[in-house]
Amino acid sequence: MKKIQVAVIGPGRLGKACADALIGDADLVLAGIVHRAGSIAVIPERLRRAPVVEHVRDLPAVHVALVCVPPDRATGIARELLQARIPVVECARLEGAAREAHYADIDAAAHHFRVPAVVGAGWDPGMLPLFNKAFATLIPRGHESFHRHPGVSLHHSAAVAHVRGVKEALAGEMRSVEGRPQRYVYVELEKGAKLEQVRAVIAGDPLFAGEETQVFQVDSMAGLEAEEGEGVVLERRSAPASGVHESLLLEARFELGAFAARVMLDGARRITSLPHGAHRYALGM
Repeated sequence: MKKIQVAVIGPGRLGKACADALIGDADLVLAGIVHRAGSIAVIPERLRRAPVVEHVRDLPAVHVALVCVPPDRATGIARELLQARIPVVECARLEGAAREAHYADIDAAAHHFRVPAVVGAGWDPGMLPLFNKAFATLIPRGHESFHRHPGVSLHHSAAVAHVRGVKEALAGEMRSVEGRPQRYVYVELEKGAKLEQVRAVIAGDPLFAGEETQVFQVDSMAGLEAEEGEGVVLERRSAPASGVHESLLLEARFELGAFAARVMLDGARRITSLPHGAHRYALGM
């Protein structure tokens, strides 16, 4: 089966992540990178094996285009590609009415030119709302909390760092939806140390008394604190009135561009089987 030829529109952080993900993909191939004249973005040498052009029409064959441009340009670029009969996948980070207007414009163009489009195919919008929906489906009567980059507590971090078997530690402090204190502790362990033993010591420390504490092991604290990293904690708990005690917790650390790129590539794989019009990204769409 012939591979799907994919063009990356925009050589910024997301565009580079998409191009990197396309290299060596089993189903997709990097057809080229569209780098508009005057752009200050630098394309790494590893990506210059593919054609670098100023317009998508300068590429020999394109089956789908990944729109990796700033949100204020995404609608116009997507419309131009659809007019050229090129299916598009996009993940512009817009909110509320602006996002809905963006989707409506793409849908109208996709129907008019009879071309499919996948919208909201990134981390947020894209994958994160799917986690939210799954949590709400499983615990329909409950409360949800969502945090990015937990606030760091140096005092608690130092206390955990002195626990036997802990090489380095980082403690984050938050408040639950009910206002209760919560701790999220990340530990890099010494060789041979056991996470359960470390958890037990932390649970018995008076410093953490009266606070719900979650302890997570990481391979490298340096990697956790990397500037390019993204951190989220999504939690949903059943309401007291429901009479049951249920909870779901998603704790994630990742590179935002890489995650968004993988979702966009998933959309590119599926787009060839979709009817014309705009389709919001979903697993198994």
